[in-house]
Amino acid sequence: MKRALFDDVGSYPLPEGTAKEWIKEAFAKIHVEPEPTSYKDKLYGIIKDAGWQKLNAGVGVPNYPQFQNMISQFIEPIMDDERTEAPLLIREEEANMVEMDAIEELAREYGEKRGEKLKVRMCVTGPIELYYSQFSTPVYIDMLSNLAKSVGRFVKHTIEEAKGNRNCEVKCVSIDEPSIGLDPRIEEEGIITALEFASEYAFRKGVDTQIHLHSPILYETVCQTEGINVIGLESAANPSLLSLIDKKQLEEHDKFLRVGVARTDILSMAAEYDEIHHTNAFKDSGVLETVVNEYNSPEKVKKRLEKAYSIFDDRIRYVGPDCGLGPFPNQELAYMVLKSTAAGIGDFYNGPRSV
Repeated sequence: MKRALFDDVGSYPLPEGTAKEWIKEAFAKIHVEPEPTSYKDKLYGIIKDAGWQKLNAGVGVPNYPQFQNMISQFIEPIMDDERTEAPLLIREEEANMVEMDAIEELAREYGEKRGEKLKVRMCVTGPIELYYSQFSTPVYIDMLSNLAKSVGRFVKHTIEEAKGNRNCEVKCVSIDEPSIGLDPRIEEEGIITALEFASEYAFRKGVDTQIHLHSPILYETVCQTEGINVIGLESAANPSLLSLIDKKQLEEHDKFLRVGVARTDILSMAAEYDEIHHTNAFKDSGVLETVVNEYNSPEKVKKRLEKAYSIFDDRIRYVGPDCGLGPFPNQELAYMVLKSTAAGIGDFYNGPRSV
């Protein structure tokens, strides 16, 4: 059995005392003031520290710590006339991701400490998600295509920049499309074309390209997209999603899975626990830690992996938490999830299987 890679989806809680408003201002200041500033030093430090937390917890292919809003992070530069060459088509030199720049120092330190190149995951918000966040139906394919090409340019710029940094390698690109299969406005028209434009560069360079879905209802459409080779499932919170995927179809299209093995729906977990134990997880001291340990214990992570492998076996290429950890109230709880996930994954691959 080939061991799947342990990655995370990206978002992470801010450190205590750092406001979302400051983060937004810092990213804006860095764009207009490229020279070193107090904003840049502090922001890069926050990103680097969160990156180290992910690595120290055992994540094998960490996503850059995502602190920005997933829509505005990409749609604001794409809709900025001064940064585009055509409507919704960003210029290649403007398709820069501050977060990936910020982890260059982390990559250097990692290389010095561990003697190997840091492998990272980068996520970009998908063209379908971006389009429907700004426009209603009907879908204008030319506008959607330019959006998708812009997403592809963020991918290209980042992969090329990483190649110039001998300590860093983009191992995986994730195109995040949480609304596909959930938003009733979204039709199949244009999905394949848009996803091909967004994933084309990574595919040509041999970089794994995931699609992060919250529902696999349209996974058969995704299977027809050449540039995407890994389909993500939030199967820890929703184990029934595994039954919606046909392994034979994955094999026919040579697609793989990223399987969620740790729950990240902290509000639902807390509500379930409170109802059973008559507590208030967000008010009673220590209850949230108990919730995280109970729902994402190494034993439960291991059992989820066993279930997934019993169905898909070698079609599983990545495993990790269902979604991002940004909604968690603090970094300590998020770290606990990653640490327990790493332990459960290790137990699965290194220890005896449950019957």
